[in-house]
Amino acid sequence: MRICVYLGSSAGNSPVYREAAEQFGTLLAKRGIGLVYGGGMVGLMGVIADAVCAAGGEVIGVIPEALRAREHDHQGITELHVVKTMHERKAMMANLADGFVTLPGGIGTFEEMFEAWCWSQLGYHNKPVGLLDVGGFYSGLRQFIDNVVEEGFLQPRHRSMLIVEKDPETMIDRIVNYTPPENEHWLGARDV
Repeated sequence: MRICVYLGSSAGNSPVYREAAEQFGTLLAKRGIGLVYGGGMVGLMGVIADAVCAAGGEVIGVIPEALRAREHDHQGITELHVVKTMHERKAMMANLADGFVTLPGGIGTFEEMFEAWCWSQLGYHNKPVGLLDVGGFYSGLRQFIDNVVEEGFLQPRHRSMLIVEKDPETMIDRIVNYTPPENEHWLGARDV
């Protein structure tokens, strides 16, 4: 099994984010789960890749040619794929992974997580999508998403497709044991 992890190319301001990336990477390797990630050495991306490598795990990175200099492609990982575009990067990462987990990050991290979750909602894949709420980083986003449900723009069954956990071991357990829901058309009866 491989899990694609989306996380920051920055380390953030709190040491808790770095610690969480290191812990999550170590747990993946100890459980025999490979890491698929953005291929860089910077920020939390580098931290998680180094942690998986240090624990003897598999690390597959995918990086666009244009970002190699900025993200400093990681030469110490199992495999590094260099692609032409961000679209190719995301598609390859999704194809290589059996599930997705998001740790703290910025706009690129958010975009990747929302895309993976949207693809799940639309039935393009049936892989689990998780959000690891490190130190309450995603508490505001969770509240916002729940408000989207209350306002009628997201069905509760699609909200439940996003696994949100604070504990990394619980997150991995839920990803590994995920059973996809039956996914009929994403629009409800009143929407058509």
